[in-house]
Amino acid sequence: MMAENLKTTKYKNGTSIPLVTDNSTWAGLSTPAYCWYNNDRSTYGHIYGALYNRYTVETGNLCPTGWHVPSDAEWTTLTYYLGGESWAGGKLKSTGTIEGGNGLWRSPNLGATNETGFTALPGGGRDIGGSFSLVGSDGLWWGAAQGSTRREWSRSLDYNFSNVYRYYGIDRNYGLSVRCLRD
Repeated sequence: MMAENLKTTKYKNGTSIPLVTDNSTWAGLSTPAYCWYNNDRSTYGHIYGALYNRYTVETGNLCPTGWHVPSDAEWTTLTYYLGGESWAGGKLKSTGTIEGGNGLWRSPNLGATNETGFTALPGGGRDIGGSFSLVGSDGLWWGAAQGSTRREWSRSLDYNFSNVYRYYGIDRNYGLSVRCLRD
């Protein structure tokens, strides 16, 4: 997998992905879009990458050529290779804490070793109403589209646990981070 969250503003064919900053516009979307946490690229974008809605992931054109958004099965394989849901999160998270002055996660950042080099960061997300939250405490990532339902699989990591959380039911209008996996 890529060692950082995706930051692209264009599909792999060069077409621009719409940037949506307005909360009510974001809430009513039924088309692809991206944003930067708190609509502040200079503070958050270079560190945490962009947040994409599910419609953007479903295009299949978000990752560069030769890469793809990992499926639920690929995320699950990684999780179990790293010791299961209770331990894998720590092996994926970057180390250090905000309070300690040496990291981006809130304290205690339990289990964080980053022994995989994945360097998961707590980039937070954007909810279906357009509000931003969880930067510093949670990292959230989309999985590849698995069907035509309005809700899909995602993964999250939390500062207070070493777990990888697997969620089904995140609405398409949420803005989450994306990692790409080499084909």
